[in-house]
Amino acid sequence: MTIEPKAFRDAMSRFASAVHIVTTDGAAGRRGVTATAVLGVSDRPATLLVCLNAASAANERFGANGNFAVNVLAAERGESLARIFAGGDADPAERFAHGTWSAAATGAPLLADALVGFDCRLVEARRIATHHLLIGEVEAVHEGADAPPLLYHARGYRLL
Repeated sequence: MTIEPKAFRDAMSRFASAVHIVTTDGAAGRRGVTATAVLGVSDRPATLLVCLNAASAANERFGANGNFAVNVLAAERGESLARIFAGGDADPAERFAHGTWSAAATGAPLLADALVGFDCRLVEARRIATHHLLIGEVEAVHEGADAPPLLYHARGYRLL
């Protein structure tokens, strides 16, 4: 039996997920996107997996740069940043004009207001169906404020 795409999306909308801005910078250019499909894979070595929509050709910059940062958004002020970085293929300079950013050791942009930022070196990238899967080894963790996270549930931003 094949699950219809809309039925699958509707079912997935019932997941409550933390909201992240995933960023990269390097020779291929700067990029930042809002993502909820982020998960820890292992703690030895510390490894994260991120899923990005392959419909945007600009998301190929993550693989070309060989780095990414996962910036976990706080409930306070996080929604506005999430909406800005979810905005299609907008000019990266316009996106990064919002918030305070610094460069991680890998070169990926870190958000000063993030609850936590994971600086990752890309170890594998592959396309599966409609998405790019990025697997990164965590090079450093940058802890921010201890505050409630921004969540995404039922196709909307939610506070804990």
